[in-house]
Amino acid sequence: MSWKTSIKEFKTYLKIERSLSDNTIDSYLRDIKKLAHFAEEKKINELQITKRDIKEFIVEINKEGISSRTQGRIISGIKAFYKYLILEDYIKVNPSELIESPKIGTKLPDTLSVSEIDDLISAVDLSHPQGERNRAILEVLYSCGLRVSELTSLKLSNIRFKEGYVKVVGKGHKERFAPIGSSAIKYLKIYLNEIRNHQNIKKGSEDIVFLNRRGNKLTRVMIFTIIKQLAEKIGLKKKISPHTFRHSFATHLIEGGADLRAIQEMLGHESITTTEIYTHLDREFLRDTIMTFHPRA
Repeated sequence: MSWKTSIKEFKTYLKIERSLSDNTIDSYLRDIKKLAHFAEEKKINELQITKRDIKEFIVEINKEGISSRTQGRIISGIKAFYKYLILEDYIKVNPSELIESPKIGTKLPDTLSVSEIDDLISAVDLSHPQGERNRAILEVLYSCGLRVSELTSLKLSNIRFKEGYVKVVGKGHKERFAPIGSSAIKYLKIYLNEIRNHQNIKKGSEDIVFLNRRGNKLTRVMIFTIIKQLAEKIGLKKKISPHTFRHSFATHLIEGGADLRAIQEMLGHESITTTEIYTHLDREFLRDTIMTFHPRA
């Protein structure tokens, strides 16, 4: 048994038996490879490693100045790896079992106001073909509350304009239906009819909605870049990403009185507790409103 072999087998387990997304799998493997590099320098393999070795590894990575959240993610990945080795009877004792993750406070995600979203969309330069595409991207992100990976993988065959929804393939290849608003439909149709229809589309991307200039599927990085440049253009000081539109989508629904279960379905959250973070955001919103407008505040 070697680190290379066990990591390869662990990857197959995560993909087939756990049905995790490619991004989650990549994060797990990246962290386990760091542990493997540390252990190989000490000339120990994955079956010989001890709790003390893992603690030494954590001390080493902490020297890099990583956050508590990142440390927690790494420990979680190590625990999953050793649970797998136990499951396969490669080891009898789990060396990571009693390793504690750091306490992490609930970090409320940044959100955009409706006017900030309007400003970002208005800042899109429509004088070039990518402008129509970029406007449609922002409209769909906000209208449907999609993850960036769901947006880049969105298929033409999964859009139901007449019914007003899109079929989304989320984490673990789980499907859900997300409503799409009239504004997003309007600008998406403009992009599809006036821009995309005139592109030379590369093989394999025929059914992908959002394409780059070369007719290929857009990358996650490109979506981040588009949003970052627009934020700089309007002088927005908040640190935002594609996920900010998803947070804003959920927050604005909560503020408008939407049912938490309905939001859970639309976001594709497996647990209602994940969705409940937006009730905390709503309480912040209510408090700020009261402090601003109450005569005795």
